[in-house]
Amino acid sequence: MGNDWILDVLTDLKTFARANGMPALAAQLDDASFVAQAELTSVAKENGIGVFAKRAASGHADRTVGIR
Repeated sequence: MGNDWILDVLTDLKTFARANGMPALAAQLDDASFVAQAELTSVAKENGIGVFAKRAASGHADRTVGIR
């Protein structure tokens, strides 16, 4: 997925929050990371990319392709 960078940003922010005594913010960023991952997965599924992409060309439409 081309938008995985947002997960890295959220992880960096969470690391900063924990290192600087902001546990409530770190917890909120955990939640935000979970939501971001769910939405990225949903968008990928809708667009037929990532882990949900079908390998129709190979004749194995029931298989999925991993993220590269």
